[in-house]
Amino acid sequence: MLLLDQEFVRDHLTVEACIPLVREAMIALSAGQTLQPLRSVLHLAEGRAFGVMPGAMAGDAVFGAKLVSVYPENFAQGRPSHQGVITLFDPDNGAPSALVHAGEVTRIRTACASAAATDVLARPDATRLAVLGYGEQARAHVAAMAAVRSLSEVRVWGRSPDRARAFATDLQAEHAIPVEAVREGREAVRDADIICTVTAAAEPILISEWVSDGTHINAVGSSYAGPVEIAPDLVARSRFLADYGPGVLAQGAEFLAAKQAGLIDDSHVVGEIGQVFAGTLKGRTRPDQVTVYKSLGHVVQDLACASWLVDQARRRGGGVEVAF
Repeated sequence: MLLLDQEFVRDHLTVEACIPLVREAMIALSAGQTLQPLRSVLHLAEGRAFGVMPGAMAGDAVFGAKLVSVYPENFAQGRPSHQGVITLFDPDNGAPSALVHAGEVTRIRTACASAAATDVLARPDATRLAVLGYGEQARAHVAAMAAVRSLSEVRVWGRSPDRARAFATDLQAEHAIPVEAVREGREAVRDADIICTVTAAAEPILISEWVSDGTHINAVGSSYAGPVEIAPDLVARSRFLADYGPGVLAQGAEFLAAKQAGLIDDSHVVGEIGQVFAGTLKGRTRPDQVTVYKSLGHVVQDLACASWLVDQARRRGGGVEVAF
């Protein structure tokens, strides 16, 4: 069995490599070419969680599962909030074939899935980015957004002004883009063309009246039913697309909150992002429309990235082979 650690994943799974991988994976998902149940989430004490995400790619391709823990407090302690492994199995003989660092794959593929969605949902002239959050996903999202739009400025908001300022300073050095840390979420999203919500917030941090017409929003931070980043009025206002329809209908916290408030029904989820990628569903239908991509994250993204990484290791050398 091949072991691929965090360093190998970081060095090889670049934004440029990952965006087409997740794009094709989501097309296959929406076309019914993959197999997957809804994720199973075990809710632990103190807001922690353990997720199990099994799946299989198209035809005789790889199958496996991601096992991941979510410890929101880890970021403040200098550790990743998402930790785990992606296990791949050989489709020919059923043997475990690889173990891949799930935290690093999740960090990169989540942002790249948002970038792929932004590329087809944001206005072509979108240049102003707002990021609500300053953790590992916030950093990854700025890099991914810069790959699909020419950013003119980035505004950052988080609950700790000091951390937001430090984060903004780091980002500006990394990307040579003007980055400003602001004290209020309203100020961060004012006139933004693209908004990424990447927080662990339990209650809404973004409401409709703050958001300009024509904005695209990637709602990322809440990955299960419970924590809500986007207020129900904004969900109801938007053209709302899911990464995976059945998942969002069952576990998409923002969608469920708006439905419970009586503002929408299931038909408000107009479709899946894979359908937009494939050209079978229109994404943005008007320049002044607010679009939302609801990202729960999906195992096909993990399997596609992990399988590609294994192929890179086999062809170029890398990783550690162990008997199993």
